[in-house]
Amino acid sequence: KLQARYSFVYVLEDEQWKISHHHSSVMPEAHTKKTASEEEVRNLFYLWSDALETGDPDAVAQRYANDAVLLPTVSDTPRTDYDGMKDYFVHFLELEPKGEILESYVTCGENWCEDVGIYEFTLGTTGDKVRARYSFVYTLDEDGEWKILHHHSSKMPEAPAPGTHRLTEDQVRSLFETWNNALISLDPDQVAKLYSKNAVLLPTVSDRPRYTYEGIRDYFVNFLYKYPVGEIMESHVTCGEDWCKDVGIYQFQMALTNETIMARYSFVYVWEDGAWKISHHHSSVMPEEVLEAANRLKEMEQQQQLSSGVASTNHTQVAP
Repeated sequence: KLQARYSFVYVLEDEQWKISHHHSSVMPEAHTKKTASEEEVRNLFYLWSDALETGDPDAVAQRYANDAVLLPTVSDTPRTDYDGMKDYFVHFLELEPKGEILESYVTCGENWCEDVGIYEFTLGTTGDKVRARYSFVYTLDEDGEWKILHHHSSKMPEAPAPGTHRLTEDQVRSLFETWNNALISLDPDQVAKLYSKNAVLLPTVSDRPRYTYEGIRDYFVNFLYKYPVGEIMESHVTCGEDWCKDVGIYQFQMALTNETIMARYSFVYVWEDGAWKISHHHSSVMPEEVLEAANRLKEMEQQQQLSSGVASTNHTQVAP
């Protein structure tokens, strides 16, 4: 429905009433004051997003008001005119972005509205998903169309920088399974390839640090002879950007000897050449078991010395 004001002036002409004057005008308050609903404001984003999907930078730039300001996500330069905005979207549209609002907070006013929150883009060229914070301020132009007066987009400040990699705790623990499966293969090369270029291995049953591919491989040639199968008993994980750490206690079932051996471990992983590699691996026997075994050995030696002393005394007493 459209309301308007009118003026009709009729005159008698040729024996018929005719319109001599007709003035029609829009309702002035309705024209100058318009308030959008929250749903209507959120839908304005999709007009902009649909313009992105056309791949036409002009179609996107036309969504902005004449005096708009764009502070874009990946450019330091504020865009304050049509040409500047078009230039930014020429490059952004090369990524084939498709936007979606994840979190939205709307404010509605007369002839203006605001939508701020978090949106996410799926980049068609790579399949990557990128989240960012956004602020849109819309204004009603002279033609009665909502246009973007202000657009500020910024990266998530706590998110990893582009090109970095970060694992969850479960993903870090799964790296051990990759290493353990390499052990089960009984191929020392397959195990050694899981270590980084500058890796250092401080192994459980060798005093010699291994810091080259050949040295690490040599250790596992002998270790794999026992047919080990590992299992994590206790794990403590720390996650970082392009690195992570898993430390705790693991045990090995040695099929050759039917032994079960527990040890402490430290794994530090780094992102290298497109894969997670072991940068540092320190494995040590359980120290209390070592001390207990040493104490038992010492007691046996003392008993042996005592027995030898008693035998020697008895021998002296019976001597002629």
